[in-house]
Amino acid sequence: MRAIVDTNLLITALLWRGLPHRLLEHARAGTLTLVSSETLIAELKEVIARKKFSSILTRVSLSHEQAFEQLQQLIVLVDAPSLPVPVCRDPDDDHVLAAARAAGADSIITGDHDLLALGSFQDIPIRTARQALAILDPPEASAT
Repeated sequence: MRAIVDTNLLITALLWRGLPHRLLEHARAGTLTLVSSETLIAELKEVIARKKFSSILTRVSLSHEQAFEQLQQLIVLVDAPSLPVPVCRDPDDDHVLAAARAAGADSIITGDHDLLALGSFQDIPIRTARQALAILDPPEASAT
């Protein structure tokens, strides 16, 4: 799967366990290709450096630079021109849509309600982490 994973899910994936972390494990295993744009990478760098994450990063023995570098190594960058007209009810989220379109993404994976409300964008499904993992982790076939 080739997907845009929004900034909040990437940070959650890196710092905590749970569904978003499983997405990161898929990226490390090569079963999920993370794609992003310069705009989204800049947002990721800014968000991960916020003071509220410092104690959590310290607990997992990472600096914000190391955390950013770990994520950046897993991400394929695409050039994502802005959308010609606003699409999302939160115009800041249009960067995610533009990156997905430019990347030819199979999915946009997010917890953002403004994006999830769209359902899809130009035939690219907008999924929660749980929905994406249902595709990436199909139930094992029953043993016969």
